[in-house]
Amino acid sequence: MKKTLSILILCFFSFTVPALYAEVKLPHIFSDNMMFQRDKPINVWGWADKNESVEISFMDQKKKVKADKNGKWTVTLSPVAYGGPYTMDVKGKNNSITLKNILVGEVWLCSGQSNMEWQVKSTMNAKEEISTADYPQIRSFNVVKDMSMRPKDDLNGTWEVCSPETVGDFTAVGYFFARKLYQELNIPIGIIHSSWGGTDIETWTSPDSFAKLGNIFKDRYKNVNITDLDKSAKDSEEGKKAYEQALQNEQGMKEQWFSPAYNTSSWKKMPVPGLWKGEEASLDGTIWFRYAIDLPADIGDKEATLEFGPIDDNDITWVNGIKIGETFGSNTDRVYNVPANVFKGGQNTITVKITDTGGPGGFWGKPETLVLKAGGKSYPLAGDWAYKVGVNKKDYNIVDYSPNMYSSLLYNAMINPVIKFGIKGAIWYQGENNASQAYNYRTLFPNMINDWRTKWGYEFPFYWVQLANFMAKDAEPKDSDWAELREAQTMTLSLPKTGEAVITDIGEAYDIHPRNKQDVGLRLALNALYKDYGKTDVVYSGPTFKAMEIKGNKAVISYDNIGKGLKTTSKYGYVEGFAIAGSDNKFVWAKAYIDGDKVVVYSDNISNPVSVRYSWSNNPDVNLFNVEDLPAAPFRTDKQKGITQRD
Repeated sequence: MKKTLSILILCFFSFTVPALYAEVKLPHIFSDNMMFQRDKPINVWGWADKNESVEISFMDQKKKVKADKNGKWTVTLSPVAYGGPYTMDVKGKNNSITLKNILVGEVWLCSGQSNMEWQVKSTMNAKEEISTADYPQIRSFNVVKDMSMRPKDDLNGTWEVCSPETVGDFTAVGYFFARKLYQELNIPIGIIHSSWGGTDIETWTSPDSFAKLGNIFKDRYKNVNITDLDKSAKDSEEGKKAYEQALQNEQGMKEQWFSPAYNTSSWKKMPVPGLWKGEEASLDGTIWFRYAIDLPADIGDKEATLEFGPIDDNDITWVNGIKIGETFGSNTDRVYNVPANVFKGGQNTITVKITDTGGPGGFWGKPETLVLKAGGKSYPLAGDWAYKVGVNKKDYNIVDYSPNMYSSLLYNAMINPVIKFGIKGAIWYQGENNASQAYNYRTLFPNMINDWRTKWGYEFPFYWVQLANFMAKDAEPKDSDWAELREAQTMTLSLPKTGEAVITDIGEAYDIHPRNKQDVGLRLALNALYKDYGKTDVVYSGPTFKAMEIKGNKAVISYDNIGKGLKTTSKYGYVEGFAIAGSDNKFVWAKAYIDGDKVVVYSDNISNPVSVRYSWSNNPDVNLFNVEDLPAAPFRTDKQKGITQRD
């Protein structure tokens, strides 16, 4: 759920310009408590007066450099082994800087969208995790959010020493990743956290790399006019005022759409609960919902309760034209007490006006908790509700100054300033925002990885989190953009020094932010321990598809990465999540069981199987693991065109 961000437009579009430096200065990435990458050349850079002599002292190394005509200077120190704490002195003609409590160890860049941004204080068992976080040799640099049309040479942020007082604000995935590495390696671990919720991968890609991609990737920005900033900003501000006025003087309130007498026969239908769908999927503004329910004759003298679960973001609710409640905030369960004699025998109307301020909107509750309770009975309210749009923000010529309005905005401001800073590798948690363009992600994701490696100048390890399970379960097998995004992520394993953490077993159907970030960080760390730190006894992956063999009416699936063997959490030995199809490519749910190191898949309705899919849905059923408790990765054997593939 994105919320409106106040951003100074002048800062947003500012260029990095040379300044007159009266004193030697360092970028913000250099500070007390910082971490350098071990066993790699150490770059130190900054600004001074033009042609000024600058001296850098670190451990037993001392080097001098002269600033260029723009006042920029860079020094490269020889690699050092892990250790510390150390100090660094930087001296110019007018001032000197001393950095204290520096460690040398393993530095990892942590980036992505909101699930990487998610903080320790909001995770599962947060209180205990915070109280035990006494790890002074773990350090975190949190990059302050910023956007830019041109690559910047500095960013804002501070290095923090991990402690119960500081860890609550650390990236949870990054912290649990770092903690596992520290516990196994016993050397200092640093994380540079640079992420922003609700962002597309395009904004994290450098301008020159993105420019080399085809028009299919650039077309989304072709109507973005950012050359006339003043006019765009003025038009947007006028549009915002008109939008706010429309919300305050809404037609639905004037015409009393909440009245039972108001004719809703022309209203469309939408399933409730659920996110707004169809052409309203990305709507910011208001949508009115109406539900008619028949109740028994004796209901009138009884008090009742309406339960909707959480609604994104704000709502007003009426029963038979009588306002019974109003709530602000997307994380609050709606529980409205309805006095006696408001409901009546026969047909009743429930009307809900929802105002969404950004991102997906709608009813976020579970179907079984969307109920009317009265007289000891429960009346389900889940189903198709009539709806009508009240106010649509898109009608008001408002420019959303967000990281997604143009490519490279976050790369320029939050990645480029540290490309000279040595790192061991990167971990990445992003993709939810690109799910509707999953086929394009097959190109965008490896392109960004190669882009970053090119900028740093070496092929560092890059590990990512595959999308978690999310949204309602599918009654029948169907296509899924989230499944296709997961497939694009897995395909990117073709790049060297990559790995993924599969988490389709620990997501939450009705929350895009799973609270279990401990296992996410752990599974990323297993990749690094095995592939980068020589821990060959570590099992770093769950079972991954190897091959399919058709035997009569059964498909036999063999796997890599089975560890000490396959297992299912079903006490009956059933393996869930498989679908199977014949030559007509119509998939049905399959039966499956483990046979040694293979899984046998079949359906009584498919006599000649051709294709198999596993965990191919938004929210798959997952109960197939290796003995080491790592889940089997999603896959499909067919090559059918996906729903996100364009002609």
